[in-house]
Amino acid sequence: MDYTALDIWVIILGLGAGTFLLRYSFLGLIGSRDLPEWVLRHLRYTAVAVMPGMIAPMILFPAATDGAPDPARISAAVVTVAVGLLTRNVVLAVVSGAGVLMGLHFLPG
Repeated sequence: MDYTALDIWVIILGLGAGTFLLRYSFLGLIGSRDLPEWVLRHLRYTAVAVMPGMIAPMILFPAATDGAPDPARISAAVVTVAVGLLTRNVVLAVVSGAGVLMGLHFLPG
């Protein structure tokens, strides 16, 4: 399917308007109001709920191995969680997990 320059610009402007309206609905309409305490309490758990759903498929079914479990990725995830729980230091946990992943990927064999 061939798109003309006008088609591309209409798509870009339409997606831009949709993105603006979606963000404005939260920031512009309720941005200056105080949210109820129960809403703020639930929003604190958003990252905790979303991150495992994004990360688990990359660990258990990586695209690099066509969905086959990769021991290097699983080992790196275990090390990352262990270091994070023991030290409560996010940067150290991420760096140690990345180090394990890179080390196991570059080992011969």
